[in-house]
Amino acid sequence: MADRPRLDHVGLNVADLAAATAWYAAAFGYEVELEGRVDAIALDFVMLREPGGGRRLELLHRPGSRPGLRAADPAEAALSEGFGHVAFDVASLDEAFDRLLGLGARSVMTPRPSPEPGIRMAFVADPEGNLVELLERPADG
Repeated sequence: MADRPRLDHVGLNVADLAAATAWYAAAFGYEVELEGRVDAIALDFVMLREPGGGRRLELLHRPGSRPGLRAADPAEAALSEGFGHVAFDVASLDEAFDRLLGLGARSVMTPRPSPEPGIRMAFVADPEGNLVELLERPADG
């Protein structure tokens, strides 16, 4: 364990575990690290990891789940307390944005300057409607 706590992963509840696994793998190059089931609550999960042991995203599904917050955009998401989106750094914002639209994402906010100086950003909604932020940082930063 590191000297300081660090974020290990983010969990995202989904309606279709197989479809979400395929989409996030295709969209961001994640690989399946672990699949499992918690029998006591009939919860299935897939842990995805960046190649080379990087960041992780856990997808979870439990039968009987219902859609929760599906904000139309980041401003609407900020009106509800709790998680509003997941964000990914990308090398080329315009290319990543177009590629995700080609994989079935919906455009929410086209590429533009971020409020954070020197950063460009965009938002899409994944095929289930979850907000995904894309960030392009300068190559030297």
